[in-house]
Amino acid sequence: MGKAEAYLLDRLRNDGPLHMTLIDPEKVDLSTIGSLVQQVEKAGTMAIMVGGSTMASSRDLDAVVKTIKENVRVPVILFPNNVSGISPYADAIWFMSLLNSNDPYFLMGAQALGAPLVKKYNLEAIPMGYIIVGAGGAAGLIGRANWIPYDRPEIAAIFALAAQCLGMRFVYLEAGSGAKEPVPPSMVSVVRDAVDCNLIVGGGIKNGKVAMELAKAGADIIVTGTLVEENQDPAKIREIVDRLRQVKRRT
Repeated sequence: MGKAEAYLLDRLRNDGPLHMTLIDPEKVDLSTIGSLVQQVEKAGTMAIMVGGSTMASSRDLDAVVKTIKENVRVPVILFPNNVSGISPYADAIWFMSLLNSNDPYFLMGAQALGAPLVKKYNLEAIPMGYIIVGAGGAAGLIGRANWIPYDRPEIAAIFALAAQCLGMRFVYLEAGSGAKEPVPPSMVSVVRDAVDCNLIVGGGIKNGKVAMELAKAGADIIVTGTLVEENQDPAKIREIVDRLRQVKRRT
């Protein structure tokens, strides 16, 4: 376990459910990203994830990651959509497998190609099982996901349990960037009952009330990205963080 993961686990133990901000390199202005991440860090986000569903150039990715690193103290964690999503300038990388993809490339092919770069760059790899719920937006389309219906939480649970049995320490339930509906709290609750690993939920989370409901259902980490991209305002992040702090820590 590396420093970034240890930091997250320590914050979970002491603060309860956490918020992370997702930055898509293709949807931000490099001239303003530094100020923006400073604001979301001040609002209480506990890490900055960097990644998108389509293909940003490695040069653009490196520039965004370097700028973010220069402006925040919280960990910067890569959220790669492919091998092109790896940068040497981050603190860590979610080393993840899209568990319900129909394409072996997203199960293990991209990981095999990316692993030498992770080692070369000395990136901290945090193992994660990634599960698309609903249509999953661009991530579901590009990842060729056999998406899980909102009303079949038991399917999400068995994928999550498989991830845990494979040794993955985090599971991410993803509704997709800008999803009309987030992952239902009822699904989060069923998955939480099935696994002991840390549970991340993202996609379609637009306010603190929804974030708190997901945390009460068992989510350890709430991820939002569109709120920052569209509003350029940390107020919504602050609202979510304040609501999460009202949720009892998981023991």
